[in-house]
Amino acid sequence: MGDPAAESIERGQQAATRGDWKTAVSAWITGSNAGSLESANLVLTAIPPLKTQADDGDVDAQALLAGVLLDFADASALPMVLTYATAAARAGHRAAQRTLGVMYRTGRGVETDAHQAEALFTAAAKAGDPYAAFNLAGMHITGDAQVRDHDQCLRLLRQAVSGGVTEAAAVLGDRLAAIDEDAEALSWYLHAARRGHAGSMLAAGCSYRDGLGTEPDPVQAVRWFLAMLDRGNRDGIHEAIQLVKQGMTDEQIRTAGQLAGRASEAEMLIRMALEHGG
Repeated sequence: MGDPAAESIERGQQAATRGDWKTAVSAWITGSNAGSLESANLVLTAIPPLKTQADDGDVDAQALLAGVLLDFADASALPMVLTYATAAARAGHRAAQRTLGVMYRTGRGVETDAHQAEALFTAAAKAGDPYAAFNLAGMHITGDAQVRDHDQCLRLLRQAVSGGVTEAAAVLGDRLAAIDEDAEALSWYLHAARRGHAGSMLAAGCSYRDGLGTEPDPVQAVRWFLAMLDRGNRDGIHEAIQLVKQGMTDEQIRTAGQLAGRASEAEMLIRMALEHGG
C-alpha cells in the first residue's frame, strides 16, 4: 500500500504542471491532512496562481482560495478571506458558505454572529456540504442554534457521516449513547474506529467490555484498546491490562492482538497476566 501523502503530492504536482491549480491545491490539502508538511508548504506556493483565477471571476477558485487562506495563512489574510468567501457564497457556492459561516461562528475577521453562521451553514448543508452539516449539528449541541433540535442534530450528523466526516460518527455515537441507544451508538463508534478515530476506539472497547449495545466480548474490547496505539494513543493500554487480569485466555489475548495488528503487545499482555496469576 502506497504512502497517501506522497501520492497526494505527486497528484498535485501533475495537476500543477497542467496549470490545473484547483486540482493541485485540493490534492495538497489532502496530503496536508494526512500529516505532510511538504504538502502544506506546496499549498502556500499555489496561492498566487489560485488568486489569479479567483480574480478572474472563477467562483470555485474564490471558494477554494478563501478556505486555503483561512486554514493556512495568518490573521493578516482574513480581509482577503472575507472578500473571496463572500463573493463565492453570494454565487451559491456551498464551500464558501461554510467558510463564511466559520468566520461568523468564530469571529475570525468579522464580528461573531451566531444567526448569520447558522443561516450560512444551513444553506451549505442543504446544498449537500457534509462539513457544514457537522458544524450546524455542533450549534444544536452547544445550544447556539436558534431552535435547539435533537432530532435535527442527529439528521445533520448522519448527513455529515455519509459525506465522509469521521468525527461526526464519533459525535453521533456520543449523542446516541447519552439517550441509551447503545446498539446504534456502538455501530457509529465502530464506523469511526475503523477510520482511525482513537476516541471511538476507546468507546468501542468500553462498549464491548461492559456489554453496552452488545454482548460482552473481551476479545473485541482488547482489540480496540490495542488499536489505539496506531494513533499514538496509549489510553487503552491500562484498560486492556485490567481486562486481561480478569481472566482472559492466552488464545483470546492473541486473537485480540491479531485483530488489532498488535501481536507483540498481545504477548506482553500474556506475560503480565501470567505474572499476575502467579
